[in-house]
Amino acid sequence: MQAVHFIGFKPGSQSFWNAVKVFGKPDFVHRVWDARAKFGGEWHPNDVSVFAKDQDRNSPIVDFVFDDSNVQ
Repeated sequence: MQAVHFIGFKPGSQSFWNAVKVFGKPDFVHRVWDARAKFGGEWHPNDVSVFAKDQDRNSPIVDFVFDDSNVQ
């Protein structure tokens, strides 16, 4: 089963909703591209990664981990 990951989007922003129009609702929203997002075990090789900025899965990760589970 393929999951959709949004990385770097602020929930509710116009760019978030534009991405939803193209890719559908995300299964995971990662506030930043950090070690938890990249290595957290949520990724499957067939998953779709949608980055808000000029980044991709090979971009440098943010030094600090952001806990998305506490954000609504």
